[in-house]
Amino acid sequence: MSTIVTRAGKGSPLTHTELDANFTNLNTDKAGYITGEGGAVTQATSKSTGVTLDKRCGQITMNGAALNAATTVSFTLTNNTIAATDLLVLNHVSAGTAGSYLLNAQCGAGSASINVRNITAGNLSEAIVIGFAVIKAVAA
Repeated sequence: MSTIVTRAGKGSPLTHTELDANFTNLNTDKAGYITGEGGAVTQATSKSTGVTLDKRCGQITMNGAALNAATTVSFTLTNNTIAATDLLVLNHVSAGTAGSYLLNAQCGAGSASINVRNITAGNLSEAIVIGFAVIKAVAA
């Protein structure tokens, strides 16, 4: 959490620099994201190929290789905004068959393991687009 300097805490009026820093710090700790904080990346060679995107939110276009029925594939999202205590929210946002995939993630320091499961009775060869958002969290 960023530091906000108050007149009461400082004991005197704030300088222009301190006031500007307060607005910057409030923007840093806000809920939600603004233009420029997101990005997009595409898997290169297979559904298990890792991707790198150092953004707090964005989209991952998966490779179009086959994912067998009732099968899970995992890949790593390398992302310097992710801490081990964070939560990674995932959503199947476009392409592919809606309702056919189960998504989850486990965060680590600087990366997350993303699991995608085909929950249908048939094989799927779809380059689905996964939307993600990093939610900063702590354990205590």
